[in-house]
Amino acid sequence: METNPIIENLPKHLKQYIVDQNYDNYTPIDHAVWRYVMRQNFNYLSKVAHPAYIEGLEKTGITIDRIPNVTGANRILRKIGWAAVNVDGFIPPSAFMEFQKYKVLVIAADIRQLKHIEYTPAPDIIHEAAGHAPFIAVPEYSNYLVEFGNIGSKAFSSAKDYELYEAIRHLSIIKEYPYTPKNEIEEGEKRIEEIQSNMGEPSEMALIRRLHWWTVEYGLIGTLQKPMIYGAGLLSSIGESSSCMKDDVKKIPYTIHAMNVEFDITKPQPQLFVTPSFEYLKEVLNQFANTMALSKGGLEGIEKAINSKNIATIVYSSGLQVSGLFTEVITDAKSEPIYFKTTGPTNLAYNNKELPGHNKSYHQHGFSSPIGLLVNTNKPLELFTDADLTEINIRIGKEAQLNFQSGVVIKGQVEKITRNQESKIMLITFSNCEVSYQNKKLFDPSWGIFDMAVGEKIISAFSGAADKEAFDEQYAVPTEHTKKVEYDEQTKNLQALYKEVRKIRETNTDQEKISQIWNTIKVNYNSDWLLPIEILEITEKGKYNSELNTELKQYLNKLKIQNASLSKLILDGFNLISN
Repeated sequence: METNPIIENLPKHLKQYIVDQNYDNYTPIDHAVWRYVMRQNFNYLSKVAHPAYIEGLEKTGITIDRIPNVTGANRILRKIGWAAVNVDGFIPPSAFMEFQKYKVLVIAADIRQLKHIEYTPAPDIIHEAAGHAPFIAVPEYSNYLVEFGNIGSKAFSSAKDYELYEAIRHLSIIKEYPYTPKNEIEEGEKRIEEIQSNMGEPSEMALIRRLHWWTVEYGLIGTLQKPMIYGAGLLSSIGESSSCMKDDVKKIPYTIHAMNVEFDITKPQPQLFVTPSFEYLKEVLNQFANTMALSKGGLEGIEKAINSKNIATIVYSSGLQVSGLFTEVITDAKSEPIYFKTTGPTNLAYNNKELPGHNKSYHQHGFSSPIGLLVNTNKPLELFTDADLTEINIRIGKEAQLNFQSGVVIKGQVEKITRNQESKIMLITFSNCEVSYQNKKLFDPSWGIFDMAVGEKIISAFSGAADKEAFDEQYAVPTEHTKKVEYDEQTKNLQALYKEVRKIRETNTDQEKISQIWNTIKVNYNSDWLLPIEILEITEKGKYNSELNTELKQYLNKLKIQNASLSKLILDGFNLISN
């Protein structure tokens, strides 16, 4: 892979998703599928997509004739501050968004089958490279993607979210495998329906994924009367990019309310949202961010951290970040959080960097601390000066008692006071410490040192650790992998024919072989339509007898009538040739 500082500096929990492209594994049929789709895109999308699409293809080095090599793509993307990596199909949404945060374009290494040329629910290189890549050259849109990744990677998920992700990934894998029994696909589709019907209250991740779907994947831009395509799902679907512009697909002004509209990845979308500009996308994103625990903190944030049942972080008003598995929160009569607890390895950080001496090993059995103000003062403890501390008898090496307005009481010997760069107190470390609340013991001296987090309130909460590298947080890597197809001899022979036709077209040599290839197709591959289109393209431009040209057209027209699903594909192929 082309060296790119962005890739080199990725955290290791993201690097585990990167796979080799194995460019030589693409078959001649794969390249023909890419070429057909890209020619259709240039022909049609130049009329209905945002003008930045065609410009972006050139800027990102995406060509018509061949599947892009990620090594070459990185060489070009580096110039606009981005990078690209290959992955194996769908990766977890949080990981996908974190890649986006680091300006890394995630490209599925595989390409759709010929029979799925119009659309596939599986991520493939057509969708990622030809769909997502062009618009990252637009600064306003690029900034939106980065901010989306930054916010989305911190959204809380539920166990149901991951269950749905795995079901969708499984279906996308078996649908793209040509030998999957029909009943297995039906079972996969039924499984997704069952999960979707029992999701419960949508999580932050579920809501922000909807915003991602209705913008990055299926977004329109402009006016309701004259919308233009910019969403990668539409740009990469030669079927839906056409149908979506029809009046029976409802066009709706894009607002934050799009987060309440569900989507079905396996079906054409019945409505689409239109943004007036790329800048407006960020406005809506910020509106959504203000609804998240990331911005609100408080009891809601702590409860989301607990309910996620995954590693999470809460942030005190002092700036102290606590990362771990949150399991308990105590509230007062006003339902304000006054004390919390984590279970298992926990670390403390500031500005997303672990505090020295406060790693997972030190806090391996969990962490707990109070939240709030001390009695007889409205001044937050984190703002106390050394003189203020002396006034309430908090001095290093001396016994002290802290009485919180909530009723939490802390008694012990002060060993250390830790301040941040702004001189705010973040931690007060006690030995021989006892913590109690309403006659309930929360910490016993026999448990060791008590590091008390300091802060009037919790101002933020988000998914994942603050310092992921130090916490050594690992994302779950899918155990089910994309199935590699073992082609039979007949298919390999067809691939060889595609390769010969490509060579004839590109070198303008061996034209006498065209008739031989055509005769082989008629006898052995009479359901194939794409190679006859490619041969017809050559006969239209070269010096061939009119009988061959006429026979090809008759064959394709007959195939178009016999198989209605091929009608538009063949007709579009005719149009490409005539144009």
